[in-house]
Amino acid sequence: MTTVDELWYLADRASQQAEQTYHQLTDRYDDVIEFETTKYVSRQRFRTVASRIERNGAPYGAHTLAYQTSGELLLVRHEGVDLWVLPGGQATDAERFRDAASRELREEAGVDATYHGLGMLGRVTFHAEEHSTWGVLPLFEARVADEKPEVNDPDGEISDARWFDELPRDTRDREQVIAWRERCLGE
Repeated sequence: MTTVDELWYLADRASQQAEQTYHQLTDRYDDVIEFETTKYVSRQRFRTVASRIERNGAPYGAHTLAYQTSGELLLVRHEGVDLWVLPGGQATDAERFRDAASRELREEAGVDATYHGLGMLGRVTFHAEEHSTWGVLPLFEARVADEKPEVNDPDGEISDARWFDELPRDTRDREQVIAWRERCLGE
């Protein structure tokens, strides 16, 4: 008797949802910088991200490329991954990605912003053993007035929030963020 691995079905449903979400975002927003990244994860982690992707197409939710007119970018210190990251997180079931990005920006950095659209769209492919799936990572552009960030993260994952002129070496997706900054902010 052959045992069917239910992760195959979950991965397939997740990939289908990611495809739908990708097309919804690219149909709605023009001139978006796209990038791809690949992650090799444990079977348990694969199940977690595939379940998130199955819900709305995004394994990590939505994030904000928050900048000031001076060109400084806002990053938050995420203790769970021990990296500086763009503020962001999961969308609730009824929440649009842009609204989730704005809510997470307020929670993680205590600032409000004026959003200008989708700045970058990542495709994150996950592999675990013989399984693979992918999801989207929407990164919205937003200008912030001269506000000092203040962490108010209800999840307790964020320990610091700061403006950076030069991005730290331990910034997640550093090369992609620098490319966006050079293209969009003219630096």
